[in-house]
Amino acid sequence: MPKIKTSRSAAKRFSVTGSGKFKRRRQNLRHILTKKAAGRKMRLGQATVVDSANLKAVRRLLPNG
Repeated sequence: MPKIKTSRSAAKRFSVTGSGKFKRRRQNLRHILTKKAAGRKMRLGQATVVDSANLKAVRRLLPNG
């Protein structure tokens, strides 16, 4: 039985917290920033936890995570 490989693209986007949850960056902070409010941009800069709807897919991509 071969080893299970980790998706390297997913490994660069997600990290595992101490409690076993997956941490991710938020979207919408790359360009067209002039129309976005300062508070919104500050909130988008903070990391958040992967939603339960996407958790199964992320776990499949990161089997050793």
